[in-house]
Amino acid sequence: MATTTPLTLPDLRRKPPALPSGARWWAVCAAAALGLAACSSLGPHRVWGTAAALGYLAAALLAVRGRSPRTAGAVAVTGAVLLPLLWLLAVDRAQLEVRVVARSAGLLLAEGTPYLQRPLVPEDFNPYLPGMAVFGLPEAVAGPGPLTDPRLWMGAAFLAAFALALPAGSRSAPLRWISACPLVALPLAVGGVDLPVAGLMCLGLALAGRGRAGAAGAALGAAAALKWTAWPAIPVALALLAAASRGAGRPADRAAARCGLVALLTATVLVLPAALRDPGAFRAHVVDFPLGLTDAVSSAASPFPGHLLATHVPGGRTLALLLLGVSALLLALSLLVRPPATTADAAARLALGLLLAITFMPATRFGYLVHPLVLVVWAAAARQVPGNPSPVRVRKQVSR
Repeated sequence: MATTTPLTLPDLRRKPPALPSGARWWAVCAAAALGLAACSSLGPHRVWGTAAALGYLAAALLAVRGRSPRTAGAVAVTGAVLLPLLWLLAVDRAQLEVRVVARSAGLLLAEGTPYLQRPLVPEDFNPYLPGMAVFGLPEAVAGPGPLTDPRLWMGAAFLAAFALALPAGSRSAPLRWISACPLVALPLAVGGVDLPVAGLMCLGLALAGRGRAGAAGAALGAAAALKWTAWPAIPVALALLAAASRGAGRPADRAAARCGLVALLTATVLVLPAALRDPGAFRAHVVDFPLGLTDAVSSAASPFPGHLLATHVPGGRTLALLLLGVSALLLALSLLVRPPATTADAAARLALGLLLAITFMPATRFGYLVHPLVLVVWAAAARQVPGNPSPVRVRKQVSR
């Protein structure tokens, strides 16, 4: 009698290095926090830098004295996230995007669209897709307060999605490390719209790797309704599902089609009503402004190649957009020629694609690096689970 049994083929590539957690790592984090506190012109960033530096230095001292990485990591999270967050909530200070999200939720409830009809200055623009307004609804409904602050809900969404994306039984250490990492701790404390997007991308890829195509599509569709940066995750997940289906001897298009359809429907339901309410405002806020095509200049101006080209080279904006398009095309071709075989491979491919996009976008900032960072950390955590080295499941006929 012939039966079909699953076999697990281990990923034979070298195991990735463990996440840094010693005294040197915490000392580097402290130096970065101090540098931000000294150089930033933003009050919330200076508050974070001062508190985080103390937390990281305390973690470094604990590591030197031989305390466990868990204890040092907990101290780092306390100093880099909890203390500055509580202080900033108490004095009602936040990064600009927190107020943008709160305002967008109020506009959505009052006018059916989260976008101002005639934005004039950069602070008037809301460069996020309509789904982002969800995080401002508690404040729009119940009024301003520490418990309705949008950054709390954005941070909670990120931590929940990232934890669910991690393999069961190995969530504590990666979750603690990523929370303490400066690129994540800063937006957790001062406000960061990129965090829930990154968390949902990880969750969508994880669900796709577990064969839950519909749930993966829902997670990725929700991410796609928050920011454009989430859209590249959808074709990566589709390629992963198609490759897994072919390896299992099933039609390659069924699971991928289900995932894609659910993602498209989810994003459409969350985005289209607000977009149709005022198409001109929608385009001005979420297309023209991020690409630098409006009179108001985005404050996202970190010195990456795309921004430098757009600022200092004649015709540089067109060249930067061309390079952005070429990088997207190369990512798509790589998915067709060599689709990712594991969820970790998919996360690494997506991280590379997003890194290229960040590099060539005309308006960009260092904070956007949280996307590839979170994806790489999640991929490393998935590969390091004992007995579960990012398996690829295939089917084999066994005769009895």
